Amino acid sequence: MNIKRAIVVVLDSVGAGEADDAIEYGDWGANTLLHVLQYNKGLRLPNMEKLGLKGLLLGKKGDYISAYGRMKEQSKGKDSISGHGEMMGIILNKAFPTYPNGFPKEMIEKFEKLIGRKVLGNKPASGTAIIKELYDEHVKTGYPIVYTSADSVFQIAAHKSVIPLEELYKMCEIARKEVCVGENAVARVIARPFIGDPEHGLVRTSERRDYALKPQGKTVLDTMKASGREVVGVGKIHDLFAGVGLTKSIHTSNNIDGIIKTIDLIREDFEGLLFTNLVEFDSHWGHRRNYVAYGNGLKDFDEALPDILNSMKDTDILFITADHGCDPTFKAHTDHTREFVPIIVYGKKVRRNYYLGLRNSFSDMGDTISEIFGLEHINGESFAKEIILE
Repeated sequence: MNIKRAIVVVLDSVGAGEADDAIEYGDWGANTLLHVLQYNKGLRLPNMEKLGLKGLLLGKKGDYISAYGRMKEQSKGKDSISGHGEMMGIILNKAFPTYPNGFPKEMIEKFEKLIGRKVLGNKPASGTAIIKELYDEHVKTGYPIVYTSADSVFQIAAHKSVIPLEELYKMCEIARKEVCVGENAVARVIARPFIGDPEHGLVRTSERRDYALKPQGKTVLDTMKASGREVVGVGKIHDLFAGVGLTKSIHTSNNIDGIIKTIDLIREDFEGLLFTNLVEFDSHWGHRRNYVAYGNGLKDFDEALPDILNSMKDTDILFITADHGCDPTFKAHTDHTREFVPIIVYGKKVRRNYYLGLRNSFSDMGDTISEIFGLEHINGESFAKEIILE
């Protein structure tokens, strides 16, 4: 197969309908993509529609320019680590630990001993809410704010004037290496620096850093890198894979920055994998139930699609997908939602207007990339022979 580069763009949390096991997660009725479109009257995504958006979401037939469908997650859970990991070949039989009642006493006491100070919080909370709630005590004592969510995360928030950035990062490294281990090996330890004050507004900065659990097995990133090709991660990819399997990592400040940097990289000349995550859909709009901003974000991506497609070489293949849902209109909670995800595949050598159906695993995409590049098969069922034009 004469394809030299795979481009994967993950629209973080842009789910495409409740998964068949969504009821087990309390997510029956969620549909991130459809509901954002419905709640934003008049929102049109013409370029995504050309790629098969209405086909995969509503089953409408048309003359689409891509192969399109949806994928279901086999891994337990509904977080970014399991979603991205499964895309690249790792299927988890056991979900990462979560803490609906806060972290166990022994975990907190060990962390406090290692960092030499007490902590505040230790409960599930909205990040913006808890820094406002504990701001005065945090500034007075210098104690970091520790909290979690419905996801498998150990989050540490600190005002930059109270705990310098590098010190906050060091605390996170300690938590990752010495506290969040064994049965308490959470998917991510997250640094949450913020600035401002309650009167004028508290703002979490773009200096967030994720310390992910290293992948629990070999991924397509590893086999691609071992083949001598480039593996470039843009945005949160480095954090999600703990840097494993990457040859180059580029951090981004927001979706627009990620899109611009992705287009710049597409215009470069290299072989291998370009892997981009656009996180604002999830972090800024999904969790905060802001369906208007979510819709605007989709519109921004849609308007950038012509530049993405026109920058591609004839030997490129583009995959557009998501890692889970986070329906901003969902009434049951504000966390991730267990959903199918879209899969759109485009390229000069890709069959047009081809319905991929509902794929059995996110790893079908990874196995397709493996087959295209002649790499070792890990998990999943490749659809390369269905869509690649010889």
